[in-house]
Amino acid sequence: GELPNSKQYNDFTKKVAHHALVNERLHYLFQTFCSSSHPMAIMLAAVGSLSAFYPDLLNFFKEADYELTAIRMIAKIPTIAAMSYKYSIGQPFVYPDNSLDFTENFLHMMFATPCEKYKVNPVIKNALNKIFILHADHEQNASTSTVRIAGSSGANPFACISTGIASLWGPAHGGANEAVINMLKEIGSVENIPKYIAKAKDKNDNFRLMGFGHRVYKNYDPRAAVLKETCKEVLKELGQLDNNPLLQIAIELEAIALKDEYFIERKLYPNVDFYSG
Repeated sequence: GELPNSKQYNDFTKKVAHHALVNERLHYLFQTFCSSSHPMAIMLAAVGSLSAFYPDLLNFFKEADYELTAIRMIAKIPTIAAMSYKYSIGQPFVYPDNSLDFTENFLHMMFATPCEKYKVNPVIKNALNKIFILHADHEQNASTSTVRIAGSSGANPFACISTGIASLWGPAHGGANEAVINMLKEIGSVENIPKYIAKAKDKNDNFRLMGFGHRVYKNYDPRAAVLKETCKEVLKELGQLDNNPLLQIAIELEAIALKDEYFIERKLYPNVDFYSG
């Protein structure tokens, strides 16, 4: 690809901001879900439903149509993701604000409420920017392959992307960062780590260390190194760097695994999901 010049960048940014709003009827779709529904389940259905709102773009062949559809998805998926989260916690939806940049707007839709003004924390914004960059366009992974397979049949782009979201949800892919959090909670304390290391080595035990190993990176995932420091920056900003039990477990678990011959021989090093969770 090619990096845009300032005019191209600004034009693209304006187009994305212009399309961030979703059809008001989409709100009714959310009301069909239980309050306990997983946000990814809602996300999957909502993105697929965009096909119904743009029937004129279900079958197209012009390059301009491809670009418009891509911009719409880039713009609307953060809005839908924020709506999915808001619905899952019982809070009202927050509309996009075109005066904010892409990352600020997403954070605003996620965490603003009608009862008080929300100011985007620059440290949190910087961390989310890094997460977006580190996860963007990263090799032929499961979700990318799924989208390409769906697209090979001529399915519309909204439907194809929804299949990618379904694949991304899996614990062996994008769902791994959620699985890491659940694993750290299960371990519970630094003192319990040796027991869980032993469980991970036991082939008869179903326990697996989540956030370790990668099919491409056979050494330390460079993205994990960036996110480890980013994680510390965020927790320091939130006043939780020295008293966050999950971070302490994660750091100690990583330190033990990096010295253990079992993990070294199998090239099981922390991956991007370990600290992004």
